Amino acid sequence: MCGIVGIFNYKTGKQPAIETVLRMLTQIKHRGPDECGIFLAEKICMGNVRLSILDLVTGQQPIANSDKSLWIVFNGEIFNYLEIREELEKKNHVFQTKSDTEVIVHLYEEYGPGCLEKLNGQFAIAIWDNRKEELLLARDRVGIRPLFYCKTRNTFLFGSEIKALLEYPDIELEFSPFALSQIFTFWTTLTPNTAFKDVYELPPGHYMIVRHSGLKVIKYWQLSFPPENSVENFTLERAMEEFHSLFYDAVRIRLRADVPVGAYLSGGIDSSATTSYINEIFPNILRTFSIGFTGKDYDETYYQDLAVKSLRTEHTAFRCTPQDIAEKFPDVVWYSEIPLLRTAPVPMFYLSRVVRENNFKVVITGEGADEILGGYNIFKESAIRRFWAKDPQSKLRPMLLTKLYPYLPHLKDANSNILKFFFGYKLLETNSPFYSHLLRWHNTSRIKNHFSNQFAEEIKGYDPLNNLEKELPENFEKMHPLSMAQWIELTIFMSGYLLSSQGDRMAMANSVEGRYPFLDHRIIEFCSKLPPGYKLHGLNEKFLLKRLMKDRLPDPVVKRPKQAYRAPIFESFISDAAPGYIAEVLDNDYIMTTGIFNPESVKKLLTKMKTGNQVSEIENMTLTAIISTHLLYDKFILNPNKVGKNAVLKSCRIEYGL
Repeated sequence: MCGIVGIFNYKTGKQPAIETVLRMLTQIKHRGPDECGIFLAEKICMGNVRLSILDLVTGQQPIANSDKSLWIVFNGEIFNYLEIREELEKKNHVFQTKSDTEVIVHLYEEYGPGCLEKLNGQFAIAIWDNRKEELLLARDRVGIRPLFYCKTRNTFLFGSEIKALLEYPDIELEFSPFALSQIFTFWTTLTPNTAFKDVYELPPGHYMIVRHSGLKVIKYWQLSFPPENSVENFTLERAMEEFHSLFYDAVRIRLRADVPVGAYLSGGIDSSATTSYINEIFPNILRTFSIGFTGKDYDETYYQDLAVKSLRTEHTAFRCTPQDIAEKFPDVVWYSEIPLLRTAPVPMFYLSRVVRENNFKVVITGEGADEILGGYNIFKESAIRRFWAKDPQSKLRPMLLTKLYPYLPHLKDANSNILKFFFGYKLLETNSPFYSHLLRWHNTSRIKNHFSNQFAEEIKGYDPLNNLEKELPENFEKMHPLSMAQWIELTIFMSGYLLSSQGDRMAMANSVEGRYPFLDHRIIEFCSKLPPGYKLHGLNEKFLLKRLMKDRLPDPVVKRPKQAYRAPIFESFISDAAPGYIAEVLDNDYIMTTGIFNPESVKKLLTKMKTGNQVSEIENMTLTAIISTHLLYDKFILNPNKVGKNAVLKSCRIEYGL
C-alpha cells in the first residue's frame, strides 16, 4: 500500500521539478512511511511513498519492465498477482522482484489497458510509456483506492490525495457550490467531481490516457443488475455453495502478505463472517480489533465479546468518548478532504491507530456486505414505503417502519401520523428511479437551507438528481426495485463516502491497509445476479449470508437486527468540554469570511440545539456539515496547509528515464 503523485508537462515538454514532487509526496507520507521513490524523465516526474507489505526487500518503486520502456508507481494490492505472474512467465516475461507492482507493468506490456480486466485487487495505477510519451492512470472497479487529478494550461497533475496537489505553485483551491449541493444531497459528490473546482477524481472502474494532445477517460468495468424478469433461477442451496466458494477464495488471496494480517471485528455478521473464514483458512490465533463507545446508544461491545469468545481471537478494543471525537475531528476532515455529515469516521481513525500501535499494517474488514446483500435499513425502508403506497390511507402499514430505527427515540414509539410526517415524502412516486433514496436525499438537502444568499443564488435552479439521472445505466428502470437501490448505494455512497471517509482515508491516516473480501469483483458480480429474495427476504436482510453462517457463529450475532454504525455528534460538539475550535468555526465573523452559510440561520440552529428537548438527526447532520465544511475551508483554501521547508522528505531513491 502506498501513495502516488506525478507531474506531466504534456504541453511544453519542460522537465518537472523534483523538489515539487518531493513536497507532494511529503503531504501523503502517512500513506507510505517506509520508503520513497521517484521516476524522472524529460517531460514527467512521478513518485511513490511505500507502505511495504509484499516483497519487503526488492519491491521498491518505481519499477520498470525489462527494457525500461514502461515505468510504474502504484497504490494498492493485486491479490491474484501470483497467478498472473505464472501466466506471464509462460510468455517469457522475466521478473527482477517478487512484488505485485512488477507484475502489473509486465501485464500492461503484454495486454495494454486490457490488463485491468485481469486484475483482482484494489488499486490506483500510474504507468509512463517512454516510447509513446503517454501516461496511463487507472483505478480499481469500485473505487477502494483514491486517485485525483487537475491540470493547468500546460501541466497535468495527479495524486492519491488532493492535498498533494496543493504543493504545485499554480494551484489554489476553491469550493464548487454545485459540488457542495451534491454533497449536501448524496453525502458525496458525483464522480468525477470533488468538493473543489477544477479538481477531479478518476471514477471507479475507469482508466485515463494522457498525451500531449490531451486526455481521454475510458470505462473498463461497470456494475450491472439483470432486468427484474430475467434474474437467474438459483436454488438457495446452490447460491450458498457458490457464495461460499467465492468468499473463501476472496478471503484466502487477501491474506497474502509478508507482514502479519489482522481483522476488524465489530460484532456484526459481516466482520464475524470474515473472521470465521480467516480462522478456517489459517487456524492460528488471529488478532482482531474493535471500537466500543462509552454511550450505550452507540456501543456494540456485547456482540463483540460474543464473537471474540466464539472465534477465539486475541482481541484489542478501543473505547471512544464524545470528547475523543471532538478532539480528532479536524484531523479527520484533513484526511477526508470532503465535508462530512457524520462523525462516524473519527472512531475509525482511532481504531486504525490502535492497529498500527500493535504493529499491524494490514486488516481485513467486512465492508461491502450491506451493499451487495441488501443489508441497509434504506432497502427495507423502501420496501415498506412501496407496500404502504399501495394503500396510502392505511394506519397499520406505516407502523412497520418503527422496527427499523429503534435507536431513534422519536420514531421508536411513533404513531401512524408521526410516521406519515417523517416517511411520507413523495410516497406515491414509486415510478421514480430514485424512489429508494428520495427521502434520505430530501432530508440531507435541508442542510442547504442554511446556505448564504450568495451560495443559494449560485445553485438556484440546480438539481443534483438531474445530473445523476444522466449517469443511470441503460434499462435501469427495468431492474427489480432492490437492484435499483443497490446500484445507487454501491455506485454513489459506497465509494464516495464509505470507502473514502471511513475506509481508505481513516486507515491510511495511520499507515494501515484495509482489505475487503466482500468487494472482490467476482462476489459483486455474483450477488448482482441473485434473486432479490436471497438478499432481502421480507424484512430479513442479508438472508443468504445469515443462512450460510447459521452454524458457524453464535445465534445472537447471526440473528441480531441491523444496527447502523453511528457515533456521537451533539454530545461531542455541544458541551462545556467542547474544544475551542468549534466556537471559532461557528463564530459569526468566521461564517461571514467563508461566505458559505447564513450566520443568522446557523445561530438559530445552535440556539435550538442547545435549548430544545430533543435534537433531530437532521440537526445533528447539519451541525456536522457546517463544522466540517468550515474546517476544510480553513485547511485547504483560507490557510492552505502546505509542507514546511524543513519537513520535506530528504531520503528518496531516484530512477532516470532520460
